[in-house]
Amino acid sequence: MSSVSSSVRRIAATVLAAGAVVGAAALPAAAQDGHHQRPRVEISRVQADSPGRDDHSNRSLNNEWVEITNTTRDGINLRGWTLRDDDGNRYRFDNVRIAARATIRIHTGNGRDTRTDLFQDRREYVWGNRADTATLRDDRGRTVDTESWGRRHH
Repeated sequence: MSSVSSSVRRIAATVLAAGAVVGAAALPAAAQDGHHQRPRVEISRVQADSPGRDDHSNRSLNNEWVEITNTTRDGINLRGWTLRDDDGNRYRFDNVRIAARATIRIHTGNGRDTRTDLFQDRREYVWGNRADTATLRDDRGRTVDTESWGRRHH
C-alpha cells in the first residue's frame, strides 16, 4: 500500500506542478487583456486628397479630413490633444469630448464644430495627397496613433 500511496503523491505533485506552470503562463495573457481596457483613441480614416479640383474653396478644404475613433466604452476628453502632419501643421483639441465608441471627423477648412465634426479653420490644405503621416498625441505629448500613406519623404 505504501508504494501505491507514494505513487499517488508523486502523480498529485506532478499535476499540481503542471497546474502552476499553466497558471503562470496564462497570467501574462490575462494581464495583457487588462492592458487593452485603457483609453484607446485611434486614427480610423483619412481623406487626404479631397475629391475634385484642389481649388482652395472651403468645400474642397473640408473634403480633406481625418477621423478619430474612441474604441472604448467610456467618453474621453481630448482637451490638449494634438493632430499633426509631417510638415508640423498642428491642430489642438479644445474642450472636446468624444463619446464611447464614437467617431469625430476633423476637417481642414472653416465650419461650426459639432459633436461629430470639428474644423481647423485653415485656408490651405494640410494633408499631402501623395504622402504624409497623421500623428495623434495626447495631452502629455505621447503618441497615441499614427497613420501614414504614400512614400515617406523623410
